Amino acid sequence: MGRQDSGGPGMSDEEWERFAGEVARESAGAPKEPSARARMVTERLRREDEERARAAGRGRLGRGARPGREEPPGWRTGPAWQEREGRAQRKRRLKAAAAVVLIAGLALVVVRPELLIDRLTGKTGARERAAAAAPLPGESVRPTAAPGDVYPDRPTLEEPFRGSPALQWAEGAAAIEVPRASAVAGMPQERVADALAKAKAFLVSANLDPAVLRGGRPEAALALLDPRQPDVPQKVQRSLAQPDAGDSPAVLFTRFDPAEVRPVGDVVKVRGSMRAEAGDPGELRVVTDYTFVHPMTRADGSVQRTIVRRQVIFSVLDPARWQATEGKLQLHTYKSESSNVRCGTAGGFLHPDFPKDGPAGTRGSGPATDPYDRSGEIHGGDCGTITRS
Repeated sequence: MGRQDSGGPGMSDEEWERFAGEVARESAGAPKEPSARARMVTERLRREDEERARAAGRGRLGRGARPGREEPPGWRTGPAWQEREGRAQRKRRLKAAAAVVLIAGLALVVVRPELLIDRLTGKTGARERAAAAAPLPGESVRPTAAPGDVYPDRPTLEEPFRGSPALQWAEGAAAIEVPRASAVAGMPQERVADALAKAKAFLVSANLDPAVLRGGRPEAALALLDPRQPDVPQKVQRSLAQPDAGDSPAVLFTRFDPAEVRPVGDVVKVRGSMRAEAGDPGELRVVTDYTFVHPMTRADGSVQRTIVRRQVIFSVLDPARWQATEGKLQLHTYKSESSNVRCGTAGGFLHPDFPKDGPAGTRGSGPATDPYDRSGEIHGGDCGTITRS
């Protein structure tokens, strides 16, 4: 039976089936001009829609009439819905990315809470300011006070001098600056310059040579000593061969047990000065006072700074007036103090005292001192404690 709509003649079922088939076939292929039959049907549908619209405008529908077809939003306005969908997708992607960043940040704080704590307490800013600080100029005379306070911080493998005044000190042999030479005690400028250079060479071998730091013998330093000096060269050799508590080579040489620790990198911070002055008649003295900061580590990755200050006075004697060898150094006096180490120098080595360790061996009983304070003399004596590391 044909379907009837008010306002015009109907189409038979056969006509609808033929129309639907044509539309399907034409839609499947490339776009082409509609057929005359399709145009006719389309025009008839348009008139029907107009009739329905007029009927709706009068507030009623004719008998058997159907509401007009609703056109989809944006049907006549182009791809606005696609733009809205694109914006929504971009917002969803941004929110997802922000969520991933937030989750990663929270996970990092859980694993390393010190990152957030350091930022909140100001430690991060203090580190950045210390790292950006300019290096200190060389020390020409002994300072009158200890270095200023710095934010206390523990060393790490990546930043072994973090939280230490030594962060601004010069490094290695270059930090041992030889002053300009002039004639002293009747000795010409050339001999004074030679004595200053040899004093530096001794300090470099004794405190900076990587082989010596790893427990080796300081052969270069020993070769500079005068074999004709009574007792001293023999005493030094004996302390290296048979070290004991009363005769340890650690008083002159910085050596660590390689089975226990190793240096962190190859940088040693150094600060101090030397000068030439007259001694007894026919004697030139080279007075040296240097502090060496050695970052050391062990198998568990712990890091500790060993701070060694040495005051050594060398003598260069006129062979015409003294029992001496031309061009050799004699040890007039020498003393040292070491910080962040266990009391005692078993095996002739310095033994770093790591913060993770509990009480071990003899503990410090002397007065508390600042190992970076170079304003006074080395007093030695009892093993003491330190105010910063």
